[in-house]
Amino acid sequence: MEKTYYDPSDLKKFGKISEWNEELGSKFFEYYGKVFEEGNLTAREKSLIALAVAHTVQCPYCIDAYTGDGLKRGITKEEMMEALHVAAAIRGGASLVHGVQMMNKYDKLSM
Repeated sequence: MEKTYYDPSDLKKFGKISEWNEELGSKFFEYYGKVFEEGNLTAREKSLIALAVAHTVQCPYCIDAYTGDGLKRGITKEEMMEALHVAAAIRGGASLVHGVQMMNKYDKLSM
């Protein structure tokens, strides 16, 4: 097995995060469960959103979890890749729009 900084087996230990603060851990997992219940969005749609967000926040555990979840929910590799490109476009746009701040600061400092 290839050695990585993130140990994939740690994902299975996520529930243990409550051991050091049961009250907050329990509240988080209750909230997390509610968020992913069927609502105005289907569980499938929420899984695809979660996968895109996982790439944006660069969480390898989340990417593993929601790639697997998406497969179970019938999300195709093409849908996953399209969602990833949406996330990348938003992330890239957010970086570029901050260029306006740089331009404003440059103009102010160079007067």
